[in-house]
Amino acid sequence: QVELVESGGGLVQAGGSLRLSCVADFPTFSGHNMAWFRQAVGKEREIVAAITWTGISTYYADFVKGRSTLSRDNAKNALLLQLTRLKPEDTAVYYCAAEGRQYYGALMTDEDSYRYWGQGTQVTVSS
Repeated sequence: QVELVESGGGLVQAGGSLRLSCVADFPTFSGHNMAWFRQAVGKEREIVAAITWTGISTYYADFVKGRSTLSRDNAKNALLLQLTRLKPEDTAVYYCAAEGRQYYGALMTDEDSYRYWGQGTQVTVSS
């Protein structure tokens, strides 16, 4: 059974920073591409960032490019997303997701490509 547990969300003022963590409880974590998605109230879920199983390649959505860093620690089964210069429009539930395939070289940005999902962590940015 695959379990993804997110943490690190909270209430922060605009311009502040947060570090979101996702700890994965499955033995093949190091072979799976991972991603963070977010969903704001009344909006569809959208990808924030993704990283290959090697950690070498990353993808960032335009709205976080330049103010976020995605990394992974395969030894700790952890996925980390550093968000800086947060804006009120970043308010959403942030989800950690894992692709079902292993050792896949291409980064996917659609949520249908991700098989395993966490429960989400709320990020609220006040103006």
